[in-house]
Amino acid sequence: MSNIKVSLPDGSERALAEGSTIKDLAASIGTGLAKAAIAGKINGTLVDLAEPLVDNAAVEIITDKSPEALEIIRHSTSHLMAQAVKELYPDVKVTIGPAIETGFYYDFDVEAAFSPDDLEKIEAKMKELAKADQQIVRQVLTKDDAVKLFKSMGEKYKVELIESIDADTVSLYRQGSFVDLCRGPHLPSTAYCKAFKLTSLAGAYWRGDENNKMLQRVYGTAFADKKELDAYLERLEEAKRRDHRKLGRELDLFSFSDEVGAGLVIWHPKGAMLRTVLEDFERREHLKRGYDIVVGPQILKTELWQRSGHYDNYRENMYFTEVEGQGYGIKPMNCLAHMMIYKSQLRSYRDLPLRFFELGTVHRHERAGVLHGLLRVRGFTQDDAHILCTPEQLDAEIKGVISFVNDVMGIFGFDYEMELSTRPEKSIGADEDWERATGALLAALKDSGRPFEINEGDGAFYGPKIDIKLRDALDRKWQCATIQCDFTLPERFDLSYVAADGERKRPVMVHRVVLGAIERFIGVLIEHYAGNFPLWLSPVQAIVLTVTDNQIPYATQVFEQLRANGVRVQKDCRNEKLGFKIREAQLQKVPYMLVIGDKEIETGTVTPRFRDGSNLQSMTPEEFITFVSNEVKHFK
Repeated sequence: MSNIKVSLPDGSERALAEGSTIKDLAASIGTGLAKAAIAGKINGTLVDLAEPLVDNAAVEIITDKSPEALEIIRHSTSHLMAQAVKELYPDVKVTIGPAIETGFYYDFDVEAAFSPDDLEKIEAKMKELAKADQQIVRQVLTKDDAVKLFKSMGEKYKVELIESIDADTVSLYRQGSFVDLCRGPHLPSTAYCKAFKLTSLAGAYWRGDENNKMLQRVYGTAFADKKELDAYLERLEEAKRRDHRKLGRELDLFSFSDEVGAGLVIWHPKGAMLRTVLEDFERREHLKRGYDIVVGPQILKTELWQRSGHYDNYRENMYFTEVEGQGYGIKPMNCLAHMMIYKSQLRSYRDLPLRFFELGTVHRHERAGVLHGLLRVRGFTQDDAHILCTPEQLDAEIKGVISFVNDVMGIFGFDYEMELSTRPEKSIGADEDWERATGALLAALKDSGRPFEINEGDGAFYGPKIDIKLRDALDRKWQCATIQCDFTLPERFDLSYVAADGERKRPVMVHRVVLGAIERFIGVLIEHYAGNFPLWLSPVQAIVLTVTDNQIPYATQVFEQLRANGVRVQKDCRNEKLGFKIREAQLQKVPYMLVIGDKEIETGTVTPRFRDGSNLQSMTPEEFITFVSNEVKHFK
């Protein structure tokens, strides 16, 4: 039998018999590697352990420690879940079950929705099937044969998927009695699914289209070992404790009402104060960096949205109305009004750059199924700005925004990642303009010195963008800041400036947000801080507590003195035990409790107690005002 040669990542070569597989290669290197191997790579393509090697190929062994391992483990576990569901509920129809960032899901067509008890049964069945160590085997069929197979099984969704594939053959994976359509690769057997947990249930339309049938989605997660799974589940429990919807109710920050409408936030006094503090911070930071504050209207004529391209490319996300026979679009973005401000007078190159900033409230039609507390709403306010500059100024302006974002993320204690999102399939503008815009963003990213990734095809319809994803205290990623480079809209709206040579030229427009949607950012902040906002951001910074009714006059005097000096303060003079009032203030996560008893009246002082239970030395009200001022002055 002739031999073949393959090269390994360390540059060495190994000779094996023709017909050898990835598994054989792992065994030839060592028993430990053979035991740890779960898949492989041939010339950069992920394959199963049973995949035959080819001569002169570059080969890599994938173990559960490899970066690619988690997706393979989770995808295989989703198949294990589907197998368990089919064995428990034979009439259920299976659809798709991909791996996702937090685990996996599988969508099922069921007559009656699954319950939490069903999840327990499915998980128990999965463990039984994993223990059975069923081999997972890949099979390639012609499309016609695959269609016949799944039709015979009554799996209409699989038939639809196969018929939409533009190829002569498709691959299937079998394990025991279960067969699924899949590209793979997969684990060698069900026994490799060692640590998994089903986490939740949801509804999902087939292929994401609300005109299709609603399916039952089962979410789960999987890891290489139980230790990793347990750590993840603990983070999940902590995330539940930090859920901004739960804390929003408990801290009386905001609410939603079916009578008002889905996805529309009602801000309560403390939530509105939190929002006001955040917006005031934003105004100060923008003014420091040379931005001009502007305000645009809530509705603009439909013709403007047609000219901008929003009508053709974004209208399914917009709301429209009619006034005296004239069509209007409720703004989903603030850029149009900012361009009209620019056009209101002749601009010179000496005027540029112009930086227009608006805390602009916008409305977008989001499907009910994706609405999620403050994180996904229909009405929200963006810290939106548009920079109009010469092409020569573009690099410095993009870098200025990146620096702005870096400063602000540091203030809130967020680390972040950046990615460049390129031209989507549905877009407007000339190829040359897209190339110039993408090149400008790419150059600024490279000069920033921070790592970044390329996200192909996910740019805005009018230009590429830098997306900045922050990481919170639980290491979760959130999309907030974005920087978009646009040569197209200045052309469509005939924006120009008089250049140094007297000629009319087009400015470039940079669309950017730093925090993004204020609602979304507040939701992230609530979960990041678990409601324990830093003093400068807390809607209530201190609360005055009396021991008995005897202290009410002095407590009221202290309360009014603090309030007059800018401290956001409340008072609790109820005829309740001090311990009860302290406990309530702690549950409300008020940073400082000022306890007033007879001793404080005698000495003209207050005794501050921090929300974690620690006490400060007694001080005069004036000293406490100075103390608060010193703690928050960095943010003013």
